Amino acid sequence: MTRIISEGARRQSHAPDRPEGVNYPDRGATRRRPLPDGYHHLHHRVLIGRGRAAFETAGAAVTTFRLHRATGMRVRAEHGAVRPGGRVEVGIGFGPLRIDAPCEVIWTAYEPARVGFAYGTLDGHPECGEEAFLVELAADGSVWFSVTAFSRPAAWYTRLAGPLVPVLQRGYARLLGRGLRALVARG
Repeated sequence: MTRIISEGARRQSHAPDRPEGVNYPDRGATRRRPLPDGYHHLHHRVLIGRGRAAFETAGAAVTTFRLHRATGMRVRAEHGAVRPGGRVEVGIGFGPLRIDAPCEVIWTAYEPARVGFAYGTLDGHPECGEEAFLVELAADGSVWFSVTAFSRPAAWYTRLAGPLVPVLQRGYARLLGRGLRALVARG
């Protein structure tokens, strides 16, 4: 497994103002609002279906990483379903161009009308920040999927990519929404 880790990311791992584990100081900020300053913010919300069955299918796909895998990401997780403190590694690419992005599950929601989680970046991730994936069942029966994130570059190559990174992140959030809609339609 190849990991691309910059010297800056290694030095950053000893910052005293960061919560243990994650490589940024704003742990849990996707659960509370507003998102912290100094990061790129992402908010994407899409209708994926209607009814309790759609909600349950979508919630299971999100919290077991089935959705991430369905979009072509390689996921290695400590547990079958997300739980706070669980470690996850999401990988994309092939051979020497593979990027593995280590994360930790920060919070989960297993509620009657809201299911999902957020993970935060760990040292070795090309970004630093947090991303939340939520499925919500509205009072009218509509089922919504949202991705909320804040991030900034943590590696030389994401700094070099500059404004391209947020465009790729938005594209990935849209891909997740389309993928979840397809998984729900299949049941």
